[in-house]
Amino acid sequence: MSKTDNALRAAARLAAAKAASRGDETPEPKKQRGGGSAKARRKAARLAAVQALYQIDLTGTNPETVLGEFVKHRIGQEIDGDRYVAADPQLFADILRGAMARREEVDRIVTGSLDPQWPLDRLELLLRAILRAGAFEILAHGGTHARILISEYVDVGRAFFAGREPGMVNGVLDRVARTLRPDEVSGEGRDPAGE
Repeated sequence: MSKTDNALRAAARLAAAKAASRGDETPEPKKQRGGGSAKARRKAARLAAVQALYQIDLTGTNPETVLGEFVKHRIGQEIDGDRYVAADPQLFADILRGAMARREEVDRIVTGSLDPQWPLDRLELLLRAILRAGAFEILAHGGTHARILISEYVDVGRAFFAGREPGMVNGVLDRVARTLRPDEVSGEGRDPAGE
């Protein structure tokens, strides 16, 4: 098992534990695959999409190959004796495929929201994957309030980083949302109470 796999598994365990402590995850029977509330399944999809985007960047593997690997071997599987909530497969595939298909556009949007001293190619691969997934969702998933998406990706950032990175995710995605959905983040948009 590679160092990268260990780090991703540790982050997935941490994210699952945080979701469970907030009541986002429902207990499941031992033999049942997946489970969890719809909200927990969306959280798991976002976390898995970030992991998949990271793997693609790190290895150069084809997105469809990575998607198949995640669906078959990772999502909702037992890892080191721990079973995780299954990701919403449609949301996972949509984020992964969409972020890759619109990568140039997403990268332009993220770059426009970064401090010029920290260009996208200078960021750590995992942070870049989080920003790409979050920016893609803000761009393409108008049915989910921008504030909810920002919060979701800050949580993903916290699953992987203990330093300033989650704050950077918050700031960059807030700027992305102010550019793409100004009414939602200015306080004039619809209520972000639910997804």
